[in-house]
Amino acid sequence: MNKYNKFHVLTLIFISVVINYMDRTNISVAATSISEDLALTPVDMGIVFSAFAWTYSVMQIPGGMIVDTVRVRILYPFILIAWSIATIVQGLVSSLAAMVGCRMIVGAFEAPSYPANNKIVTQWFHERERASAIAVYTSGQFIGLAFLMPLLALIQDWFGWRGLFFLSGVIGIAWAAVWYFLYRDNTEGRVRAIPSSEDSTENLNSCPETESISWANIRLAFSNRKLWGIYIGQFCLGSTLIFFLTWFPTYLAEYRGLGDLKTGFLASIPFIAAFFGVLCSGFSSDWLVRRGYTNEFARKTPVILGLFLSGSVVAANYVDSMAAVTFFLSLAFFGNGLASINWVFVSLIAPRHMVGLVGGCFNFIGGLSAVIIPVAIGFLVQDGDFRPALILIGGLALTGVCSYLFLVGRVEEISFSESESEKVIA
Repeated sequence: MNKYNKFHVLTLIFISVVINYMDRTNISVAATSISEDLALTPVDMGIVFSAFAWTYSVMQIPGGMIVDTVRVRILYPFILIAWSIATIVQGLVSSLAAMVGCRMIVGAFEAPSYPANNKIVTQWFHERERASAIAVYTSGQFIGLAFLMPLLALIQDWFGWRGLFFLSGVIGIAWAAVWYFLYRDNTEGRVRAIPSSEDSTENLNSCPETESISWANIRLAFSNRKLWGIYIGQFCLGSTLIFFLTWFPTYLAEYRGLGDLKTGFLASIPFIAAFFGVLCSGFSSDWLVRRGYTNEFARKTPVILGLFLSGSVVAANYVDSMAAVTFFLSLAFFGNGLASINWVFVSLIAPRHMVGLVGGCFNFIGGLSAVIIPVAIGFLVQDGDFRPALILIGGLALTGVCSYLFLVGRVEEISFSESESEKVIA
């Protein structure tokens, strides 16, 4: 397994993540124009923002199970084309119900994408390389949006919000074809199997690449304290992320009084900060592992520190200058990026035959933040005051700190014996 192959695979995932998040967040760029054209209230827009996550969350567990059974080379192009078509259709709608329906379809077909990303990295990268690999592809959601926010704002300025959806969908369909022709499933190794150059003598794992769907496995995935620790942490991390992906441009445009184009450029700054946060976290975490530090320290420290820094979003309530507002929001999103390697805990903790399923459960709980938070913010900002919303986001970030400190415990693979399985099934 050579370095070129790993770089090749990681590049494909990175670009896929950029397109994934483009189709999630183009709605936030278009929100002000959509609300004006379709006469939608803040609560209506909260529902539109949330609709994506209704199906995205519900489909996480089935999506994870599908990832465990279907070849990624076939699965990824299929879901890319499906959610891209739904994105194009968003540019044709003229009612709240139709917009909500399209967002639900996008969410349903994007659901297997992150469990698939995690499975690919688990197959292709040695354990001591995975945090760096996860950091690189996760950075796509930040650096991609850092550049896309201004670009999407310009596209909307030129072609309107409907044109924005058309172009986004066409890009996704084109990338599906590229993925199919360039990606190859790893046939030399299996989950947790790829040895690094330093570990050339390590035995390949004989665990099968796919696992049949089992309700017993679902019971197991929801019966362990460690797993609940990372699930809750993902919910809290997702709450900060979903604010920036949905309400943040509206916060700048309406609460801080900026125009659409200026909002697009200013909104890119926190995403750049998050990009540096996730890369700093991933590479430093793997470096600490190589230096002999335990997983408890090397993996948990960036995540806990990042969630703590995310709580600084509350400070934006107490400053008036845009420079200070931008600083605190960027610091909070830097922290979110720092904590975004938390996907590494799925590959380190999950039983080796349940990586896709646990990834689905992990993202299901995290996805609930995208169901709840946009609507909650919509109610909180009805009078035009965003301060309660930022307090909510900051409080959840600190809750995530507690989850990793008190629930996750020792970072090691969970091993379920046959007798334990029988007890859970009984």
